[in-house]
Amino acid sequence: MPGRSNDQQPALSEGPSEPVGKGRPTPKRKEAEAANKRPLVSSDRKGAKSAQADSRKKQRNLEYQAMQTGDEKHMPLKDRGPQRRFMRDVVDARWNLGEFVLPVAVLLIVVQLMFAKNTAIAGGAILALYAYMVLFSVDAFFLWRTTKKRLKAKFGDDVPLKGAPFYTVVRALQIRRSRLPKPQVKRGQYPS
Repeated sequence: MPGRSNDQQPALSEGPSEPVGKGRPTPKRKEAEAANKRPLVSSDRKGAKSAQADSRKKQRNLEYQAMQTGDEKHMPLKDRGPQRRFMRDVVDARWNLGEFVLPVAVLLIVVQLMFAKNTAIAGGAILALYAYMVLFSVDAFFLWRTTKKRLKAKFGDDVPLKGAPFYTVVRALQIRRSRLPKPQVKRGQYPS
Protein backbone atom coordinates (compact mmCIF):
# COMPACT_ATOMS: atom_id res chain seq x y z
CA MET A 1 0.00 0.00 0.00
CA PRO A 2 1.27 3.44 -0.74
CA GLY A 3 0.91 4.93 2.78
CA ARG A 4 2.61 2.06 4.67
CA SER A 5 6.23 1.73 5.53
CA ASN A 6 8.21 -1.50 5.17
CA ASP A 7 7.82 -2.23 8.93
CA GLN A 8 4.04 -2.64 8.70
CA GLN A 9 3.85 -5.02 5.71
CA PRO A 10 3.04 -8.67 6.52
CA ALA A 11 6.00 -11.01 6.29
CA LEU A 12 5.80 -13.77 3.69
CA SER A 13 7.08 -17.19 4.66
CA GLU A 14 10.22 -18.14 2.82
CA GLY A 15 9.94 -21.96 3.43
CA PRO A 16 8.39 -24.56 1.15
CA SER A 17 4.74 -23.90 0.51
CA GLU A 18 2.17 -26.45 1.75
CA PRO A 19 -0.18 -27.82 -0.95
CA VAL A 20 -3.64 -26.40 -0.65
CA GLY A 21 -6.48 -28.96 -0.80
CA LYS A 22 -6.13 -32.72 -1.19
CA GLY A 23 -4.17 -32.66 -4.43
CA ARG A 24 -6.75 -34.51 -6.52
CA PRO A 25 -10.22 -33.79 -7.79
CA THR A 26 -13.25 -34.91 -5.80
CA PRO A 27 -14.64 -38.08 -7.34
CA LYS A 28 -18.07 -38.02 -8.84
CA ARG A 29 -20.80 -39.58 -6.74
CA LYS A 30 -21.21 -42.40 -9.22
CA GLU A 31 -17.48 -43.23 -9.01
CA ALA A 32 -17.46 -43.13 -5.18
CA GLU A 33 -20.46 -45.45 -4.94
CA ALA A 34 -18.92 -47.85 -7.44
CA ALA A 35 -15.69 -47.96 -5.40
CA ASN A 36 -17.64 -48.80 -2.23
CA LYS A 37 -19.68 -51.59 -3.80
CA ARG A 38 -18.67 -55.08 -2.77
CA PRO A 39 -20.74 -58.19 -2.96
CA LEU A 40 -22.47 -59.09 0.31
CA VAL A 41 -21.75 -62.73 -0.34
CA SER A 42 -18.42 -63.92 -1.67
CA SER A 43 -18.36 -65.45 -5.12
CA ASP A 44 -16.75 -68.56 -3.58
CA ARG A 45 -19.38 -69.25 -0.92
CA LYS A 46 -18.15 -72.71 0.04
CA GLY A 47 -14.57 -71.52 0.43
CA ALA A 48 -15.63 -68.51 2.49
CA LYS A 49 -17.85 -70.68 4.70
CA SER A 50 -15.12 -73.24 5.34
CA ALA A 51 -12.55 -70.50 6.03
CA GLN A 52 -14.93 -68.90 8.52
CA ALA A 53 -15.61 -72.27 10.18
CA ASP A 54 -11.86 -72.93 10.42
CA SER A 55 -11.20 -69.56 12.02
CA ARG A 56 -14.03 -70.12 14.54
CA LYS A 57 -12.68 -73.58 15.37
CA LYS A 58 -9.17 -72.19 15.92
CA GLN A 59 -10.58 -69.47 18.19
CA ARG A 60 -12.59 -72.01 20.19
CA ASN A 61 -9.55 -74.27 20.58
CA LEU A 62 -7.43 -71.32 21.68
CA GLU A 63 -10.05 -70.29 24.25
CA TYR A 64 -10.41 -73.86 25.52
CA GLN A 65 -6.64 -74.20 25.90
CA ALA A 66 -6.54 -70.87 27.74
CA MET A 67 -9.28 -72.02 30.12
CA GLN A 68 -7.30 -75.20 30.82
CA THR A 69 -4.08 -73.33 31.60
CA GLY A 70 -5.45 -70.09 33.09
CA ASP A 71 -4.09 -67.84 30.30
CA GLU A 72 -6.10 -64.62 30.73
CA LYS A 73 -5.12 -63.21 27.35
CA HIS A 74 -6.99 -65.80 25.28
CA MET A 75 -9.94 -66.59 27.57
CA PRO A 76 -13.47 -65.70 26.50
CA LEU A 77 -14.43 -62.12 27.39
CA LYS A 78 -16.82 -63.22 30.14
CA ASP A 79 -13.94 -64.83 32.05
CA ARG A 80 -11.26 -62.15 31.60
CA GLY A 81 -10.09 -59.63 34.11
CA PRO A 82 -8.74 -59.52 37.64
CA GLN A 83 -12.20 -59.29 39.23
CA ARG A 84 -13.44 -62.43 37.48
CA ARG A 85 -10.23 -64.26 38.41
CA PHE A 86 -10.70 -63.18 42.02
CA MET A 87 -14.32 -64.41 42.07
CA ARG A 88 -13.29 -67.77 40.60
CA ASP A 89 -10.56 -68.15 43.21
CA VAL A 90 -12.96 -67.38 46.08
CA VAL A 91 -15.47 -69.96 44.82
CA ASP A 92 -12.77 -72.57 44.17
CA ALA A 93 -11.19 -72.12 47.61
CA ARG A 94 -14.30 -73.17 49.55
CA TRP A 95 -16.57 -76.18 49.76
CA ASN A 96 -19.91 -75.32 48.15
CA LEU A 97 -23.21 -77.13 48.52
CA GLY A 98 -23.83 -76.29 44.88
CA GLU A 99 -21.15 -78.74 43.75
CA PHE A 100 -23.29 -81.60 44.99
CA VAL A 101 -26.70 -80.45 43.70
CA LEU A 102 -26.58 -82.63 40.60
CA PRO A 103 -25.40 -85.86 42.29
CA VAL A 104 -27.84 -85.40 45.20
CA ALA A 105 -30.71 -84.65 42.80
CA VAL A 106 -29.98 -87.72 40.68
CA LEU A 107 -29.72 -89.92 43.77
CA LEU A 108 -32.96 -88.64 45.29
CA ILE A 109 -34.87 -88.92 42.01
CA VAL A 110 -33.67 -92.51 41.59
CA VAL A 111 -34.81 -93.25 45.17
CA GLN A 112 -38.16 -91.62 44.42
CA LEU A 113 -38.61 -93.69 41.24
CA MET A 114 -37.50 -96.94 42.90
CA PHE A 115 -39.95 -96.50 45.76
CA ALA A 116 -42.78 -94.99 43.73
CA LYS A 117 -45.26 -97.39 45.30
CA ASN A 118 -44.19 -96.44 48.82
CA THR A 119 -45.44 -92.86 49.05
CA ALA A 120 -43.71 -92.16 52.34
CA ILE A 121 -40.22 -92.86 50.95
CA ALA A 122 -40.96 -91.25 47.57
CA GLY A 123 -42.40 -88.15 49.22
CA GLY A 124 -39.48 -88.03 51.66
CA ALA A 125 -37.01 -88.11 48.76
CA ILE A 126 -38.74 -85.19 47.07
CA LEU A 127 -38.89 -83.24 50.34
CA ALA A 128 -35.19 -83.96 50.90
CA LEU A 129 -34.44 -82.61 47.42
CA TYR A 130 -36.39 -79.42 48.14
CA ALA A 131 -34.63 -79.07 51.50
CA TYR A 132 -31.25 -79.45 49.78
CA MET A 133 -32.17 -76.77 47.25
CA VAL A 134 -33.13 -74.40 50.09
CA LEU A 135 -29.80 -75.12 51.81
CA PHE A 136 -27.97 -74.47 48.56
CA SER A 137 -29.79 -71.16 48.14
CA VAL A 138 -28.73 -70.07 51.63
CA ASP A 139 -25.15 -71.17 50.92
CA ALA A 140 -25.17 -69.27 47.62
CA PHE A 141 -26.43 -66.14 49.38
CA PHE A 142 -23.59 -66.27 51.92
CA LEU A 143 -21.08 -67.10 49.17
CA TRP A 144 -22.09 -64.01 47.20
CA ARG A 145 -22.13 -61.81 50.27
CA THR A 146 -18.60 -62.77 51.30
CA THR A 147 -17.34 -62.59 47.71
CA LYS A 148 -18.79 -59.10 47.30
CA LYS A 149 -17.22 -57.98 50.56
CA ARG A 150 -13.82 -59.32 49.50
CA LEU A 151 -14.15 -57.79 46.02
CA LYS A 152 -14.87 -54.36 47.45
CA ALA A 153 -12.01 -54.68 49.94
CA LYS A 154 -9.53 -55.59 47.19
CA PHE A 155 -10.73 -53.50 44.22
CA GLY A 156 -12.53 -50.60 45.93
CA ASP A 157 -16.16 -49.63 46.24
CA ASP A 158 -16.53 -48.70 42.57
CA VAL A 159 -15.88 -52.22 41.29
CA PRO A 160 -18.49 -53.15 38.62
CA LEU A 161 -20.76 -55.89 39.93
CA LYS A 162 -22.99 -56.37 36.89
CA GLY A 163 -23.39 -60.10 36.32
CA ALA A 164 -21.05 -60.96 39.20
CA PRO A 165 -23.63 -62.72 41.45
CA PHE A 166 -24.74 -64.96 38.57
CA TYR A 167 -21.12 -65.71 37.60
CA THR A 168 -20.27 -66.67 41.18
CA VAL A 169 -23.32 -68.84 41.84
CA VAL A 170 -23.13 -70.65 38.49
CA ARG A 171 -19.48 -71.47 39.15
CA ALA A 172 -20.42 -72.78 42.60
CA LEU A 173 -23.05 -75.05 40.98
CA GLN A 174 -20.44 -76.80 38.83
CA ILE A 175 -18.60 -79.88 40.03
CA ARG A 176 -15.04 -78.75 40.78
CA ARG A 177 -13.38 -81.06 38.24
CA SER A 178 -15.62 -79.89 35.41
CA ARG A 179 -15.21 -76.14 36.01
CA LEU A 180 -13.86 -74.04 33.18
CA PRO A 181 -11.61 -72.09 33.55
CA LYS A 182 -9.88 -74.76 35.64
CA PRO A 183 -9.46 -73.94 39.34
CA GLN A 184 -6.09 -72.30 39.99
CA VAL A 185 -6.21 -72.54 43.80
CA LYS A 186 -6.56 -75.40 46.26
CA ARG A 187 -9.39 -75.66 48.74
CA GLY A 188 -8.79 -73.33 51.67
CA GLN A 189 -6.32 -71.21 49.66
CA TYR A 190 -8.31 -67.98 49.54
CA PRO A 191 -6.98 -65.09 47.40
CA SER A 192 -5.59 -62.13 49.27
